Amino acid sequence: MLPTFYDVGPVRVSPNVVLAPMEGVTDLTFRRLIRQIGGVGLTCTEFIASGGLKADGGKMYEMAQTDPDERPVSIQLYGKDPAQMAEAARIVQGLGATICDVNMGCPSKKVCSNSGGSALMREPALARDIVRAVVAAVDIPVTVKMRSGFDAGLRNAPELAWICQEEGAQAVAIHWRTREDRYGGQRRVDKIAEAKARLRVPVLANGDIVDVASAEAMFRETGCDGVLVGRGAIRNPWLLKQISQWLAGEPPVVVDAAERRRVMLAYLAGIRAMFRSDHGALGRYKMLAGYYTRQLPQGRVLKQLILHSHAVPEAIEHTEAYFARLVRHEGGEADAFEGYAAPEYVRAPKARGAGRVAAVPG
Repeated sequence: MLPTFYDVGPVRVSPNVVLAPMEGVTDLTFRRLIRQIGGVGLTCTEFIASGGLKADGGKMYEMAQTDPDERPVSIQLYGKDPAQMAEAARIVQGLGATICDVNMGCPSKKVCSNSGGSALMREPALARDIVRAVVAAVDIPVTVKMRSGFDAGLRNAPELAWICQEEGAQAVAIHWRTREDRYGGQRRVDKIAEAKARLRVPVLANGDIVDVASAEAMFRETGCDGVLVGRGAIRNPWLLKQISQWLAGEPPVVVDAAERRRVMLAYLAGIRAMFRSDHGALGRYKMLAGYYTRQLPQGRVLKQLILHSHAVPEAIEHTEAYFARLVRHEGGEADAFEGYAAPEYVRAPKARGAGRVAAVPG
């Protein structure tokens, strides 16, 4: 029988399905959306740069904000200076974090070039000092998220996870990819299974969990205590609920066109309220559309139309028009998408990189 919860010290995470931290994605609006849909036991913020987090405000301070009813919630920090990380941990505890997570998994060049993120997998002594300092600084549980290793020659997640446990970390999440793999690579979950066999604290698994079948495979192949869902939740915001329902022996929710429309437009309304300008909100909406539309009939056309929108009202108009067709399609109207295509100027080749949807860690 598979587990349905795990404990991080005094904090129970139930169900044991977690929204993974993702830069540029897991802001307060997206986390609210996932919470509202349900089936998530723990939400995680975007990673917060410890050096930029100040108790008197600023961008990092805003990114660390949570809802009073968003519990449990993990605020993730990254950095390379133990004292700085400890001070940042004290700040996020004051902001209401249920859990403080240490980022040892980010593969970005900017973060790794400064000895942060997954670069810490090459410096276990520094990683140890950071975890020790953060644990000593706060009363809330501390967890660590890492990759299976830095590269094919250094897949040391079980060893590093053990060090983190011995320094007081109360759970460890491991992505099967190495830093070298970035967002590709051949799936290898052996290091997650090895860590689970060695550690006393909960071990969580992450990487390419895109449907119930891939979640089941991860549980059965690794023996993990829970799973983190990243990019799969952008494509399908109901995925965490569907996995949780499967774990509970319930049939997974079936999502119709009306619900898909509601969630997409609710996200846009939320980010419009969060950003200081429609320009920033439109950028986030385009990012979501790049993933969300992949599973939809004629979704490629909707994606093109949204990516070429110059203002939020235009993006809303395209979204509403698409879902009106989808409702008809689901109602059995065979020609609901007849003539549905992007204008020629949208379909024309663009300059290299233009309109590209950025990769998101997950």
